[in-house]
Amino acid sequence: MTLDRRYVLGALFGLLALTAAVLLAGVLATVFFAVTVAYLLVPLREELTRRGLSPWRASLVSTATAVIAVSLLALPLAVVVVGRLDAIIAFLAALPPTVSVELYGFSATVTLADARSVAVAFGRQLARTSVLAAPVLGLKLTVFVMVVFALLSRTAETHRAMIAVVPHGYRDVVRSLAQRARSTLFAIYVLQAATAVGTFVVALVLFFLLGYPYYLTLAVLSAILQFLPVVGPSLLIGLLAVAHLVVGDPAQAALVAVLGGFFVAWLPDVVIRPRLARETADLPGSLYFVGFVGGLLTLGPVGIIAGPLAVALVIEMGGILSTELNQVSVEDD
Repeated sequence: MTLDRRYVLGALFGLLALTAAVLLAGVLATVFFAVTVAYLLVPLREELTRRGLSPWRASLVSTATAVIAVSLLALPLAVVVVGRLDAIIAFLAALPPTVSVELYGFSATVTLADARSVAVAFGRQLARTSVLAAPVLGLKLTVFVMVVFALLSRTAETHRAMIAVVPHGYRDVVRSLAQRARSTLFAIYVLQAATAVGTFVVALVLFFLLGYPYYLTLAVLSAILQFLPVVGPSLLIGLLAVAHLVVGDPAQAALVAVLGGFFVAWLPDVVIRPRLARETADLPGSLYFVGFVGGLLTLGPVGIIAGPLAVALVIEMGGILSTELNQVSVEDD
């Protein structure tokens, strides 16, 4: 096969892939999510194969592991949406239109009417959307499982097909980008998920001991906020402290600020992240935040993954280019 023919076939493959992406736009985010998960599960599949499982069974076990992990992570959120959303909406609707705040001789009046209306409307819309989206979510979960299993069961064929179009002199670049992609996905999925689980457990106990009636809801929100870079659960802790100050309870505000800030916002990061950080990409927090927010605003939920991944690949490519240019400069000197 000549080099020109290889490039023509590669261009044709890219064109067909782009056409399929346009036609399958409704499940494109699900497919992207499945591809990234499958890519991250390749080492597990290879390890199971080395331990004696057939490639088909290793792929099946790896896919089942992914489905169980996603289900366990989504279960608390589903419980909150289904079981607590009505109570949260009722609580928001019962808030007074204005609240007077008095603290250390100062007084102020805070208007809550507009914020309350927006929050109640959003909650009701979320409830309706959750009910209507249940069948669609079931179909997307089926697509997710099928794509993950298909990619894992054809790992070698997929790798050969993708690397074949790349000239030999550039395959080291592809390997470097692939390694950066895997470490970034590990950071997004495994590290963030492990930290979120730890945050959920600690927050559940803390909010229960502090006497909050919706401690499960607060624990779930704390875990979700762990995926928000830089700010994290400290945002929720700050809102709770402000809420206690608004109703004239500075002691409870100080308690939740100190204990919540330590056990929920700080401790999981210190205990869990260092144990897994060796496997992650060296991506500065500020750039991760840019990728997270930019991807979320541009692509929606899938941007949470695509944004940081794109930033990480740009950084890796910049490093490769810098090394190459420095080598050329040294050779010229």
